[in-house]
Amino acid sequence: MTPEDLAAVTELLGRPPRGACEVVTRDAEGAPVVIRNATHLDDGTPMPTLYWLVGPFEREAVSRLEAAGGVRAAERAADPAVLAAAHERYAAERDGYLVAGANPHRPTGGVGGTRRGVKCLHAHLAFLLAGGDDPVGMWTAERLGLDLGRYGGAGPRRRESA
Repeated sequence: MTPEDLAAVTELLGRPPRGACEVVTRDAEGAPVVIRNATHLDDGTPMPTLYWLVGPFEREAVSRLEAAGGVRAAERAADPAVLAAAHERYAAERDGYLVAGANPHRPTGGVGGTRRGVKCLHAHLAFLLAGGDDPVGMWTAERLGLDLGRYGGAGPRRRESA
């Protein structure tokens, strides 16, 4: 991560990151929107949340949606099998970043560390904006009226190299 990105992410989080991370999605102006976290924090704690939404507009908009009952509404709207597949894709992607033999304690769960259902719309939207195929992320983006083109064509099949 560049010093400029680290400063921006630290400001957006309101604290320094607790582990290695990198900006994987930016808005049209180049500001960080989504970071990809290392699989473990600096103290060795497993980090189940691979993608973290840091963009202030997006975070605040999702918080308002969650406060209005968005988590339950998204879970009702999602096909359970399709949602389970998204959790599996997320876990497989996160597990792909594990370093063999580096730490015996692995992060668990799918999107945002949950095993099933919907826990956090922020995590689902972050996965979508980072290129993940996430039906709840798409549901969230649609409810917020987000133009995915503003994020460099974010959504399924878009991947930036590490």
